[in-house]
Amino acid sequence: MTVSDVVMNLQQIYWFLIIAYVLLSWLPNARESFIGQMLGKVVEPYLGIFRKFIPPIGGMLDISPIVAIFALRFIAMGVVAVIEFLIGLF
Repeated sequence: MTVSDVVMNLQQIYWFLIIAYVLLSWLPNARESFIGQMLGKVVEPYLGIFRKFIPPIGGMLDISPIVAIFALRFIAMGVVAVIEFLIGLF
């Protein structure tokens, strides 16, 4: 397993955590559960960055997780490109 594989696997795990956290918002009081609170501690700091700049549509529909997932993917691809470039130098 290469460093690039590790970065992409970590990105995918975080992606699943974000999706799980978003799905919990559809269930009553699910975010207050132990799992919901643990997921919140992991993903809310990252999602909070996007919520500062992207207001909910119609005051109800929060699209910031979608933008956050796309940004996460682009960041991971950028990190992989830099790592592969640096490895190529040696």
